[in-house]
Amino acid sequence: MKKYLLFVYIILGLSANAQITSIPQKEIPEDYGYIVKIGQQMPEIEFQLTDGSSVKTSDLKGKVIMLQFTASWCVVCRREMPHIESKIWQKHKNNENFALYGIDMDEPLEKVKQFEKDIKITYPLALDPGAEIFYKFAAQGAGVTRNVIIDKTGKIVYMTRLYKEDEFNEMVEVIDLLLKS
Repeated sequence: MKKYLLFVYIILGLSANAQITSIPQKEIPEDYGYIVKIGQQMPEIEFQLTDGSSVKTSDLKGKVIMLQFTASWCVVCRREMPHIESKIWQKHKNNENFALYGIDMDEPLEKVKQFEKDIKITYPLALDPGAEIFYKFAAQGAGVTRNVIIDKTGKIVYMTRLYKEDEFNEMVEVIDLLLKS
């Protein structure tokens, strides 16, 4: 009986570890406008949140990170953000191994605070004066609606562009898998 239980534990352990390899090996289309690549380390960044606190890359070490690039004038962002709030943030906000930040592209503090209220999101928004953070991830002139998922080792593992329901749902699954590992 002990050998049987050991066998079951080994199989369960292997299948749990195997899940993480099921993260989609997504080919990022060139027209997405990213300058970073899947498998690359997250660029060093530092940003200020609307509450005045600041966050830098080293603060996020060991966490699964979602960076959502947004702007108040972006119609697609406004459509996607309630889904991020309900399907990702509300599910994982109390998980100490998860961090989600909306990075608002080049807008003043008061505008970003109003945007937060208008969209009714509770996940933290950050300021990105001059779009300096945005341009560490995307090319000059690239559109703002995009998400970058980073694993606990700091590697970029998944990226989206615009709001496509199937891609969004796949991103939710990727986050769930990363948090289970």
